[in-house]
Amino acid sequence: MTEKSVIADEFSSSVSCGLMLSKRIYYGKGASPTPALMSRSLSSTESCYLPTAVMAYAVVSEPSVVDNPDVPSYQPYVHGRCEPPALIPLHMHEVSMEVDCWMDTAFVTASGAWRVHCIMAGRRCDCRVAVPMGEQGSILGVEVDISETEKSSYNSKWVTLADSKDMEKVAKSGDGFFLTPHIYTFRIPQVEGGSYVSIKVRWSQKLPYKDSQFCLTVPFSFPTYVIPVGKKIPKREKIQLNVNSGSGTELMIQCSSHPLKELSREVRKLSFVYEAEVPAWSTSDLDFAYTVTSSDLFGGVLLQSPALRDFDEREMFCLYLFPGNKQIRRVFRREVVFVVDISQSMQGLPIENVKNALLASLSKLNPQDSFNIIAFNSESHLFSPKMVLATHGSILKATQWLSSNILTTDGGTNIMQPLKQAMKLLSDTSESIPLVFLITDGSVEDEREICNVVKGCLTSGGSVSPRIFTFGIGLYCNHYLLQMLAQIGRGHYDCTYNADNIELRMERLFTTASSVVLADITMNIPENLDSLELFPSRIPDLSLGSPSIMSGRYKGDFPDTLKVKGRLADMSTFIMDLKVQNAKDMSFDRILTRRQIDILTCHAWLSESKELEDKYPCLTFLSVAWV
Repeated sequence: MTEKSVIADEFSSSVSCGLMLSKRIYYGKGASPTPALMSRSLSSTESCYLPTAVMAYAVVSEPSVVDNPDVPSYQPYVHGRCEPPALIPLHMHEVSMEVDCWMDTAFVTASGAWRVHCIMAGRRCDCRVAVPMGEQGSILGVEVDISETEKSSYNSKWVTLADSKDMEKVAKSGDGFFLTPHIYTFRIPQVEGGSYVSIKVRWSQKLPYKDSQFCLTVPFSFPTYVIPVGKKIPKREKIQLNVNSGSGTELMIQCSSHPLKELSREVRKLSFVYEAEVPAWSTSDLDFAYTVTSSDLFGGVLLQSPALRDFDEREMFCLYLFPGNKQIRRVFRREVVFVVDISQSMQGLPIENVKNALLASLSKLNPQDSFNIIAFNSESHLFSPKMVLATHGSILKATQWLSSNILTTDGGTNIMQPLKQAMKLLSDTSESIPLVFLITDGSVEDEREICNVVKGCLTSGGSVSPRIFTFGIGLYCNHYLLQMLAQIGRGHYDCTYNADNIELRMERLFTTASSVVLADITMNIPENLDSLELFPSRIPDLSLGSPSIMSGRYKGDFPDTLKVKGRLADMSTFIMDLKVQNAKDMSFDRILTRRQIDILTCHAWLSESKELEDKYPCLTFLSVAWV
């Protein structure tokens, strides 16, 4: 069991203890808590007690302080302490959420008010707030207002290594950490019983692209035990949803979990609202899917000036390419080598799920495609000395080979050797897309050397360089290495910290890797530009499984059109003129900063460059502190 899962289990256990303590609270004659507190038969979501929406908890070390601040019950004194402290879910009195979907990123602002209903008047406790987020969630800011005898408020602040001389003190001030890879939690110090705590949290998350649709999922499912006790307490929830695709094509709505009312509609922009007085809080996440309609490949370039306080004064641009949703383009023939970590740390559920995902990926290959498998720990084990066609018979043999060879064993993790073998197997490719699909949960000592060796292999290889797709499992693999390898190899990187998600995430990554419709994409650098920097520096292939969205900085004058060209599956050249226009209704600093930081951080890791850190001070942020 990983350290993160232990922390999550302790959190869930503390909430269970808190719900038991809640039974001490007397709500007055005729009032009673929600049935969930009085029954052992909770739903599966409630039984694990991890939050499925933004929630607040009273942190209780001394059970004797648990009581109704308005109607004291004068119960017998309770001796002892709760170790670790119990977490009592606070009653929620209002909730709203505003979501802005810009290109492939969603920006969420969740607001709510909770009452410290479980701590007697005159006593105080810390409160803990948990923020579940969607895919690749990143906290952007927190605001807290407390209504008590002396009103107080808190705001978060990004802290850098250069700004802080006492990082330990800063880290403790907000006591923030990730409970799981998708749940961030922080502490509000010493709140008086009976107070109302108003919280506003902002975060960003990735919009997954599946079946030509952008799919938004925001945690918005509340357990019954946060419903305030009392028949006359109003409960109103609100969702505001704004969509701006950035493209000049029409948007089509595919599904929605809540009854959203359309407020406005333009070619690339939509706006919706849902607001209702409810008997109980929402019990389903906000799910929303939409399609950027086009029958064929299309793209564009958006320009914007930097913000006033931007450390980089160069102009910004965003280049996007979409595969189209009619899938009329032929995909490239595939030659793929799966490089699978079978070291001791992969034992149990991880290796079983990797095996299942690998078999599912093999089943999607066509008979004219070819494949091979390399299992590695300290040594490498090849399925075949050469590439084999993906016929029914060879896939059956591979299935049998996996059953006997994909078994975790003792030994270290040697990534260099199997990567070199994979490159050699794919060295003679000419009319297909060669793929290296690396799956690992470990780290090694020669990681920077691996990147440099792979870079050398790609530049000295055949007419078509292998694409490298990497998949990291757990906390302990070097995700910088995997991201860097994917950038070098014009591929994509993904990861999961939960073994249960391995199959879903691996199959999605393989779908992106194996459905390329436009390869070797380049753009003509306009003559009027004094300088141009693109993130990433090499444009990835365009796949039916994912649009390509790149960003950059430039000096000079951008032309009205930008010419890009690439290679189609029939080996012909495809040329497209992208319209260049100013983006006045989007915030580039919000959309592009995260992807640029991820890319630059990997380069700073690889080069160990202090100069790069000095050039981009945003790379050094570490923590969120209260001010």
